[in-house]
Amino acid sequence: MGFPRGRGRLVLAVAVLLAVAAVAVIVHRVLAPAEVSTPARGDQPAAPRPAAGVVGRLPVAPLIVDGRLRVYAAHRQVYADRPVDGRHRTTPYWSYRRWPAELTGVVASGSTVISRWSDGRLVALDASTGRVRWRGDGPVPARSTAVVRRTGAATVWDPRGLLLADLADGRTVLTVTGETQARGVDVAGGRELWRVDLPGGCRSDLGTTATGQVIGLDTCAGPATIEFRDAATGVVGERWRPPGGADRLVVTPLGCRTDRSGCLALRTAGPGDAGGRGWLLGSGAPLAAPTLDPAGATLAGDQAVAVVDGVAVGRSARTGAELWRFPGLGPTRVLAVQPGRVHLLTEANELVTLDPVTGALLSRYTLNVGSDGTGWAPGAVAAEDGYVAVERLREPVDPSGDDQRYYLTSEAVILAAT
Repeated sequence: MGFPRGRGRLVLAVAVLLAVAAVAVIVHRVLAPAEVSTPARGDQPAAPRPAAGVVGRLPVAPLIVDGRLRVYAAHRQVYADRPVDGRHRTTPYWSYRRWPAELTGVVASGSTVISRWSDGRLVALDASTGRVRWRGDGPVPARSTAVVRRTGAATVWDPRGLLLADLADGRTVLTVTGETQARGVDVAGGRELWRVDLPGGCRSDLGTTATGQVIGLDTCAGPATIEFRDAATGVVGERWRPPGGADRLVVTPLGCRTDRSGCLALRTAGPGDAGGRGWLLGSGAPLAAPTLDPAGATLAGDQAVAVVDGVAVGRSARTGAELWRFPGLGPTRVLAVQPGRVHLLTEANELVTLDPVTGALLSRYTLNVGSDGTGWAPGAVAAEDGYVAVERLREPVDPSGDDQRYYLTSEAVILAAT
């Protein structure tokens, strides 16, 4: 015996409503914005002192933090592993995920790891525990057509729109730039210090100086002009063009403490320039530094370093006086610098690390691990806390190829202690 017709329709309607409600709950749980923080268990590892040589190989690019941990970027996750000199990537020491936002950049200042997300959200994590220190809002990242490859190197080694500036009073400011706005944020507590509106599509932030300024390139009205913005207040203090410079400029920061932060110099080049012109940065207008003019030259502290005909030469960046020579290298390039070290890479993929003050050899060995060999080309590079990490690309390099063609192996990043 069935329900009366009217009652049956009521039961059916209730069943449909319950089913719809159940589906709505499931969809909400799956698709609703979410944050999942998995903090560290156990004590933070001590900073090791590994012998100079190849440490290991990794499938993703590590950001060395506090000399103790390796921090990585995934599509919607930032996570860390240990030990910093581990041969392979290990189970995450801590992890932080967000949904549906995508991770667009990661920087570290001391023991603070700051992540930026596609919705503009900033999340600062304690590197020792992975716990959230603060959250804040920044401008939505500018649209980018750059390919983000599987190592995540662009996200952790060259995060666009994220720059750190150390101030004279001991504070560190994070400058966050979007398409039409920039903000300054105190790294210690996440407090917004300033915000400014920017013209879209015709200016970019290039780096920060060691004296607490943000370097920008403005092409909005007239010839390309370099501006220096006070990282503490957001006020542009000086706008500068190289004397006799071209209307269009390529500007490269040099001698940076990490990535493009804390830079001591820059090189400007116009269309058709073989090298460019080097300039030392300070509190006033940039000073000409001819020792930094060649395209392969760089700055390590007060020393300009370049390789000429297989000889590494260190000169005073201010006077041009030769300080030291290191011969017998053959075809070699300056790979990276970090405080107290300048790293050279020979044609045979031998890593040579010199003291930039004296030219003394600190370490020298071939960048090879397992049976991978040395038949590869260097890609993105990072140097921090005495370590060097290099992407290994398959030769001949095909920038348009997929990741399998582009990288040498599935564990494309080689990590070395110097």
